[in-house]
Amino acid sequence: MTATRAQGLIRTTVEDQVLRVLRWIVIATLVAAAVFPFYYMVLLSFRPLESVLQDPGSLWVTPDEFTPSTYSDVLKSQDDGGQGFLNFIRNSLLVALGTVVVALLVSIPGAYAVSRLEFFGRRQVSALFLAVYFFPSILLAVPLFVFYTRIGLRGSLIGLLLVYVAQVAAVSIYMLRNYFATIPVSIEDAAAIDGCSRLQALRHVSLPLALPAVVSNALFVFMIAWNEFLFALLFLVERRDNWTVSLGLSQLAGSIEIPTTVLMAGSVILTVPVIVLFFIGERWLTGGLTAGAEKG
Repeated sequence: MTATRAQGLIRTTVEDQVLRVLRWIVIATLVAAAVFPFYYMVLLSFRPLESVLQDPGSLWVTPDEFTPSTYSDVLKSQDDGGQGFLNFIRNSLLVALGTVVVALLVSIPGAYAVSRLEFFGRRQVSALFLAVYFFPSILLAVPLFVFYTRIGLRGSLIGLLLVYVAQVAAVSIYMLRNYFATIPVSIEDAAAIDGCSRLQALRHVSLPLALPAVVSNALFVFMIAWNEFLFALLFLVERRDNWTVSLGLSQLAGSIEIPTTVLMAGSVILTVPVIVLFFIGERWLTGGLTAGAEKG
């Protein structure tokens, strides 16, 4: 019995050591697979086209090769011989930030109402919100294109913002509803005893407690609006001055006259803001996405 137990302990120790080594190998492999494409993209954006053509497989850039001029070419306006990405960034920021603000103004009271108020079909409404988000966007493309053409919003950033809000409002309400459901009702009851109305309780009690979920939701909405391409192409393709970054990048990728280095610089410009925002709000993003998982 003692020998059998000793063998079991040795086997357990060996398995733990092997799994510990394999865990780090798997983590290193996944990190390399995720980071290497971005690293190579940044590398190409700082190398001159001649060097890339001569040695495309090089994994570093020498001081003699390093040149940031590609980014200036991408950001300059077309009148100055550039690609106009500075204007595209401005348009994307306006649309993405506007979508975040309007979506939160709609989804916060909507999520609070679904989680707190009793009405017929309350449980079915939450499932309906999620089903709306899973509805394929391509099916709405033609009706929206015709509708926007008739009312004169085609080519407008405001029209694009309204489409994005309609896309994300349902899932925002669903996500925030789960978080509001985890906040004890007794806290709001105590605020009501002190004379707070329901709206005041939402503003001064529930909303501060739901801040992690609100921030994570804002980041989620921003990422969707910043990277969206289908509706940007559908509504803005005729108005280059209103193009977003994703639409501008697609035009670079579709042109045989654009050097690879310029395309990589545009890709970096599209990717970096989302990465920076993710790392800034990582703590709130993690807490907000998981906080409502147990109830609701």
